[in-house]
Amino acid sequence: MTVTPAAVTEPNQPPAPRRSLVAALATLAAVACILLVVVVLPAARSDPYTRQTLDLTGSATDGGRLFRLNCAGCHGLAAQGLVGPNLHGVDRRKNDRQLIQQVVSGRTPPMPSFQPEPQAMADLLAFLHALP
Repeated sequence: MTVTPAAVTEPNQPPAPRRSLVAALATLAAVACILLVVVVLPAARSDPYTRQTLDLTGSATDGGRLFRLNCAGCHGLAAQGLVGPNLHGVDRRKNDRQLIQQVVSGRTPPMPSFQPEPQAMADLLAFLHALP
């Protein structure tokens, strides 16, 4: 019996079609990451509402009032979490842009979308930063 070189494969090497599929998927993932960095992130940074909010100085006192009126029903009066999550330390888990987008989009059900005036949003951010 003779063995031709084409029939011999390395024991740890996947077959050629599988390698090309893995390479194609890796290339697609790399392109998606580049697209995210080049297109999506700059668009998020240029959102006029977010930029305007971040340019303002918020009042934790006013933000606390806004929180008690609009958020405490789900997050608790002390932001300890009820239906919604505990918000203590949320500013260490998310940056201000992410917090604004979370509030505005209501991305996590059952949270409703909510877009206060930029000054009110800046006040809410100041309140979240003041939580222990």
